[in-house]
Amino acid sequence: MKAGHKLPEVTFHCRVRDDSIEGPNPFCWQDRTTADYFAGKRVILFSLPGAFTPTCSTYQLPGFEKNAETFRAHGIDAIYCMSVNDSFVMNKWAESQKLENVSVIPDGSGEFTRKLGMLVAKDNLGFGMRSWRYAAIVNDGVVEAWFEEPGLADNHGEDPYGVSSPETLLAYLADEAKGVAAE
Repeated sequence: MKAGHKLPEVTFHCRVRDDSIEGPNPFCWQDRTTADYFAGKRVILFSLPGAFTPTCSTYQLPGFEKNAETFRAHGIDAIYCMSVNDSFVMNKWAESQKLENVSVIPDGSGEFTRKLGMLVAKDNLGFGMRSWRYAAIVNDGVVEAWFEEPGLADNHGEDPYGVSSPETLLAYLADEAKGVAAE
C-alpha cells in the first residue's frame, strides 16, 4: 500500500450499543462499510497485531488517544484503530482503555487487512493470522500517507514499533503544516 491508493471496499461486522435492548448486553449487530468509516473524511487509520497485547495497549493506542486534540488541530476528523480481532474483543479492549477519541474497527476475518497486503501469520506466537503494524492518513478513502513498520513477514521474530507511532504521524502533520504555511 502506498499514497494514492484507494482503500478496499469491505463490510465490517460490528456490535454496537442499542439502548432499546434491555439487560446486561445491550448490543446488536450492525454492518458498516469502508465508505461508512472513510468517505468524506480525513482520518488516521492504524492497525496492530492484536487487542490487549503489550505494545498496542501500552504505547500505540494510548498515544493516539492522548494526542487526539492535536490531530484534530491538524485537520484529522477521526482516528480508527483496526485489528484482526472480532467486534466483541475490540469493544472490550476499547472499554478497558477508556477510549473517548479513538474508535475501533473489527476486522475479524482479516478481509480488509488481506486486501491491503498486510495480513501476516503469527503462528509463532499462537495468534494465527494478524495485521502487520502500520498507520495511514486517509482522505476520503484514499491513502494520503503510509507508515509501515519494517520487516513485513510471516512469523516475524520481533514486533517493530516506531514508524507507525502517533509521534511519527504528528511529526508528518507538523511538517505538512509548516510547508503549507511557507507557501
